[in-house]
Amino acid sequence: MLYHILAVGDVVGEPGLRHLERVLRPLQKLKNIAFTVVNGENASGVGLTRDQAERIRDAGADAVTLGNHSFGKMQIKDFLDDASWLLRPANYTGRAPGHGCEIFDLGGIRVRVMNLIGRCDLAWGADNPFTAADRLLAQGTAEFTLVDFHAEATSEKLAMGYYLDGRVSALWGTHTHVPTADERVYPKGTGYITDLGMTGPIESVLGIEPWQSVETFLGGLPGRYKQPEGPCKMQGAIFTLDSAAGLCTAVERVDIR
Repeated sequence: MLYHILAVGDVVGEPGLRHLERVLRPLQKLKNIAFTVVNGENASGVGLTRDQAERIRDAGADAVTLGNHSFGKMQIKDFLDDASWLLRPANYTGRAPGHGCEIFDLGGIRVRVMNLIGRCDLAWGADNPFTAADRLLAQGTAEFTLVDFHAEATSEKLAMGYYLDGRVSALWGTHTHVPTADERVYPKGTGYITDLGMTGPIESVLGIEPWQSVETFLGGLPGRYKQPEGPCKMQGAIFTLDSAAGLCTAVERVDIR
């Protein structure tokens, strides 16, 4: 049996969150989506609150993943241990609250969602994401395994795709907020895309006011980042998974404006 799994790129600020709330459920209905994973680490710009995490889930997410801004809003640390559906990178230090891997029930089909963070120019203090993936895959069983790899370097994401090819159903990259055009099924059956993109204002630089980013590159002081109002986009990818093999048959990029 085929299942359509939706992965949604980083939700940025209140404009991105409102757009997700408007368009996610209609897309799920249109595309017959069985399971949805949303990266929510930028819902406050840097980090997210409990209220924002719950809004993402209420909008239609089955699992919410995080990244390098997992603890941008420290109040979330008390919620991470209670919310099984809210995942921070599994290869963070063991002293960090929360967890980074969970198995969900999809009508008798077990779906494992794994959140990892890259180390190249991003989180050098984290454990090795490759060996962390090995450890997590050895714990329990699931028909489908989905991986949100929150990483800066495209090389690290691509290497992880080859490393886990045939061992996970789908792997996608988050963090850079710019979608890549390399969606594919790897030789051994893992669905892959280097980066999903983001959910937030179209006229922005990675979700923030363009002039602030320009000022940064000019050497000025941009001040507290702001998300511009105006039209938004929700970017991500749909992975078609075969429950008989536990692998991917097709990948489709989505961009809802």
